[in-house]
Amino acid sequence: MYGRGVLVVVVEGEIRFANGLTLRVREFVDFKQGRIADYSYAIYRGEEKIRWYDPQPHPEDPKLASTFPHHFHEEPDSKHNRKPAPRISFTAPNLPALIEACAGLGG
Repeated sequence: MYGRGVLVVVVEGEIRFANGLTLRVREFVDFKQGRIADYSYAIYRGEEKIRWYDPQPHPEDPKLASTFPHHFHEEPDSKHNRKPAPRISFTAPNLPALIEACAGLGG
């Protein structure tokens, strides 16, 4: 964890699971606003990134509207295969949902 200003902190780390997956987390937490300002979450199997989450808006994709702007990418064609990310937000802890996703992906 390190600061990017008086009230913004970057939290980085990874969790390794018994099923062989690794979750890499990076959050920019804005304490003045009381929320996550930005994030990047990625799930790896070995060295292969199998899923990643980001809040980059894609208003042109109506299937992401339910969790806008939160979504994840996965194979096939992970760059363009975007899916809604329920339980991911700027205003609540995301780690429980990410851990559950890792458990569901198996090893």
